Parts: sequence; C-alpha cells; structure tokens
Amino acid sequence: MRILATLLLLLIFLDVVGWQGAGPPDSQAPSGCQAVYAATSRGGASQPASGASCSLLPPANTVLVQRVVDGDTIVLAGGERVRYIGMDTPEVTGSPQFFGPEATEANRRFVEGQQVRLGLDVSERDRYGRLLRYVYVDGVMVNAELVREGFARSAAFPPDTRYAKCFSALEDEAKEAGRGMWGR
Repeated sequence: MRILATLLLLLIFLDVVGWQGAGPPDSQAPSGCQAVYAATSRGGASQPASGASCSLLPPANTVLVQRVVDGDTIVLAGGERVRYIGMDTPEVTGSPQFFGPEATEANRRFVEGQQVRLGLDVSERDRYGRLLRYVYVDGVMVNAELVREGFARSAAFPPDTRYAKCFSALEDEAKEAGRGMWGR
C-alpha cells in the first residue's frame, strides 16, 4: 500500500510540474490532464472500479453510498446528497431523457453500496443544497469515467472547472469511439 501511495504521489508531482509522458494514453490529453486520464480505465485501470488516483487526492476517509438517484447524483449514508462536478447526465425523473436510465445504471454499478472518497473543487454546495464533489471508488474518478464511457456529457459550471478541459477531451474521445450515448 505504501508503494502505491508513493507512486501516486510521484504521479501527482509529475502532473503538477507539467511532465508530459510519451505515448498513450496521455499523449492526447490536454496539458495538466494526465492524472485525470490515469484515474479512468483509459489510463490503465483494468476495470472501471480500479486504477490510479487523480491529481488532487481527496481526504483518505471514505463514506458509504446509500443509493444512486440518477447518473450524476448520489445519497450518502446519513442522507447527504452529492452532485458530481464537471459532468451532466440525462434525467430519469418525470419524462426520462434519452440514455438517462443507462447513465443511472452505470453510476449504480460504480458506486451503490460502495465506500467512496469525495474531492472538493471550489464550491461546497449547489443551489439545491447538494454537496458538489468529485467521487472516487478505488482510485477511479467516477465523474471522469462516466464521461469517458459516454454515459455523461462534460459540463463546466464555474467556478468548479478544475478539470473542465480534461472532461471535454474525454467526451470527445467517447464521441469518436461511439461509446455510450454517442454510439446510438
């Protein structure tokens, strides 16, 4: 575990100082996105729920996901709602939108019943009182992975735009590959 932590800190350091690794997957990543890419299965995770961590490691404490509301919102044990930062999924309430049920199910596969780590950008809460966070399971940033797999669109809502360029590039990749909603 200490070796993995040391490697992750090295990756963070190299990302912060602007190191540009050669070859896939980082060669097409916008500047500063290498760690975000590493936190997806594109970056070497063998499965969506395992892999490297992102450039801003959230606190080591974890919290249990009680249930999934939709593709971009979860409820934690204790009832706190969390809205994922940097992406948006089709709605499932009222009149379900195209690919909404699929996005919700993908999010459920990632996080429901799992211990997650939460990372903050700038804002604590949205106008609805939900926590705004990057959500990690086993080192994978779920926000980025949902975009990469085509279950979510990149969506920048200032001031929480730390990874906006990265998420946009992941969306472009999903479109080009015809993954998820982009394949229909």
